[in-house]
Amino acid sequence: MTQQQTFLSKNYSKQVVVILVLLVVVIAFGFWLFKASTQQAYSNLDQFAMCLSDKKVTMYGAAWCPHCQNEKARFGSSFKYVPYVECPENIQVCKDKGVEGYPTWIFGDGKKVEGEQGLEKLAQESGCALKQENSK
Repeated sequence: MTQQQTFLSKNYSKQVVVILVLLVVVIAFGFWLFKASTQQAYSNLDQFAMCLSDKKVTMYGAAWCPHCQNEKARFGSSFKYVPYVECPENIQVCKDKGVEGYPTWIFGDGKKVEGEQGLEKLAQESGCALKQENSK
């Protein structure tokens, strides 16, 4: 291979790498935009979380669980009002409640739902009001 061919080959490789990096960045940005546009904004998350607490709705989870982190993130800073049990630190409590996966939501009447529920489903199941930000 001549020096010119080696030089062209290196330049071509650099171009491919740059194009791949740009492609990954564009896809990641598109995913972020899609996710941001599909998330609803709510104006009463503190009240909603307190209502869940009043109705004895408890989330059982683990800090390392990505689905638990997603559920917590939906509440933002209002999650501090949601009754939460960290199962790896409270193994017997979670066993006694029959928690087999994370997250698990247990309602005051004993109803149990497993997996990510989202705010809308929790509102529907609990009867707690969830108002969209632009609602009056």
